[in-house]
Amino acid sequence: MTANDRTDLGLTDSAAACSCCATASTPAAAEVPTPATVTEEVLVSGMTCSHCVMSVTEELTGIDGVHNVSVDLNAGGASRVTIRSATPIHAEAVQAAVEDAGYTLVSSPA
Repeated sequence: MTANDRTDLGLTDSAAACSCCATASTPAAAEVPTPATVTEEVLVSGMTCSHCVMSVTEELTGIDGVHNVSVDLNAGGASRVTIRSATPIHAEAVQAAVEDAGYTLVSSPA
């Protein structure tokens, strides 16, 4: 392939920068407003594997406002579940979601 055979993909054009090479006119990440996040932690018993984690995560993300669920699996014990949402979550909704997934809520959100 010679220099004449190459196709310009526009990658050297400063006006066509990607997000990691954004120009100064693009607002920095700190300048972009983000919604407040409420974080709740609960303990759930009965989970033993990744399928259990997936079931609980699916049920909890079905609650209005929940945008992230992470689970610290403790097979054979109580697993810590962190729920992040745009607004506070009712304890009853969390308990119902965990029970719908087939597990037991050990402690509810404060």
